[in-house]
Amino acid sequence: MASKAAGESRPHALPFPAVPPARNLASLWLPPLVLMGVIFFFSSLPDLNSGLGTIDAIGRKIIHTGEYALLCWLWWRPLRTVAPARTALALAVAVAVAYAATDELHQSFVPGRHGWAVDVAIDALGAGLAARAIRRREVRSAGGGVGARASRAA
Repeated sequence: MASKAAGESRPHALPFPAVPPARNLASLWLPPLVLMGVIFFFSSLPDLNSGLGTIDAIGRKIIHTGEYALLCWLWWRPLRTVAPARTALALAVAVAVAYAATDELHQSFVPGRHGWAVDVAIDALGAGLAARAIRRREVRSAGGGVGARASRAA
């Protein structure tokens, strides 16, 4: 095999994926912003009580967990195109949790609504669950699943 000619340089690989073409930017960056807008809209409504008591309260917490899991995943998608995998995931969680905190602050100014630290924790749980699922999928797709670990140990 012939070696490269003197003075010929090899292109260096980026430590993270290249930025996607402009047509993909909207499909990656717009969805998390739209979801944040939807969350802001519903947080602006003075009363969302359905009158179902405990069922309503539990249902809201489940929905909060799911919407912030979705927000984390939606932020991870574009961030992984501009940052290393673990950094992108950490940033996605940080953005989701920071938005949860600002959402609760926003609600404290809406008549009939209250901002609660417990809700931020529930939202953070959703973001954390999404991050765990993303990380688990990345490890498995990289061949680091349970079967791969067992075969490496042998």
